[in-house]
Amino acid sequence: MNSSPAGASVFKDIQKLSFDYVPEKLVHREPQMKRLRTLFRPVVDSNFSQNALITGSVGTGKTHLSKIFSSDLGKMAQDKGKYIEHVLVNCRQYYTEDMVLLKIISKFQPHFPDRGFSVPEKLEVLRKQIDKSKCHLLIVLDEVDALLKKSGSNLIYTFTRFDEEVPGIKASLSLILISQHDVFPLMDAASLSTFKRTNVVAMDKYNGEELKDILMERVELAFYPGAVPEDSTGLIADIASESGDARFGIELLMNSGMLADEERVEEITPEHVRLAKAETFRTITEEKLAELDKGKKVALLAIARKMKKSAYINTGDAEDSYAVVCEELGEKKRGHTQFWKYIKDLDALGFIDTKISGEGVVGKTTLISLSEIPAGQLEEILEREIGGSE
Repeated sequence: MNSSPAGASVFKDIQKLSFDYVPEKLVHREPQMKRLRTLFRPVVDSNFSQNALITGSVGTGKTHLSKIFSSDLGKMAQDKGKYIEHVLVNCRQYYTEDMVLLKIISKFQPHFPDRGFSVPEKLEVLRKQIDKSKCHLLIVLDEVDALLKKSGSNLIYTFTRFDEEVPGIKASLSLILISQHDVFPLMDAASLSTFKRTNVVAMDKYNGEELKDILMERVELAFYPGAVPEDSTGLIADIASESGDARFGIELLMNSGMLADEERVEEITPEHVRLAKAETFRTITEEKLAELDKGKKVALLAIARKMKKSAYINTGDAEDSYAVVCEELGEKKRGHTQFWKYIKDLDALGFIDTKISGEGVVGKTTLISLSEIPAGQLEEILEREIGGSE
């Protein structure tokens, strides 16, 4: 029996289950935190610039690690009479050089105009702002593969050589990249030559016991005592351990609590957990797809239909399917160049994966795969989305 008022919510503080909530420390991530502190200590001690790459699959704590570390680094610097500022940019939202720079500059000038300045001009504005603030700026580019796929690695190269552009200037900028994938193949030779490729902080997937520890911490923060029995927490940990995704486990915990509230009961049962699992997969998919414009939805529907019996399809197959879908829906079929742009954008946004064909394939072609969403489920949701937007 929990200690909440009769008939009230099982939640004491549901905000503690939000993706935006950053705990004071990350459970089971001390080795990675220690590695970052070691890498960036020269920034504080010796006025060096530094860069690093944090890698790991979804829900392994990459973004939270960077936020906690960035804050800690600022405190370390303050203790030594120095000033380190930081800014985090999600490259799924800001995926061009222009957009990234505008987001960074807005840290210093919130009302900086979003038009009228070229990339070189924005870089000069940024340099002046850093100098004016007398700070060392740590830039964190989250999901950086979206930027690299869309705009290339020029901006990474510029950031890693930021201080070399002005002779005699002290170290003023450091860089952390975050990605689910190995991003080095997406960088050109010049960027690779300036980025320290040994500075990788790997985030392994959480196992079941680690996930249970994480969930128990959130249960204590977010729920009234007794609202989440240990067997329900264990079941959530077991389900999330299939992917090693703590974020999914926390979302499952929250949705299980919401189902308990709907029934006006005082504790989360394993049945609430099972129901929440079925709903959560669909909700995540639908929310992401709703943000796409209709042109991309139609292109993705064509890919989904072709993928139902294949692990990979080539762009020719995808374009043939696209023509059929456009005719069926009465949509204007876009040309090859626009369709290729849809492919690139869907790849950058994480809906599909693309790679160049390897050995055994005659000629070079781009292969498309779906890594996160079953093709049949994707087709069903897109058909409903497209129908609803007409």
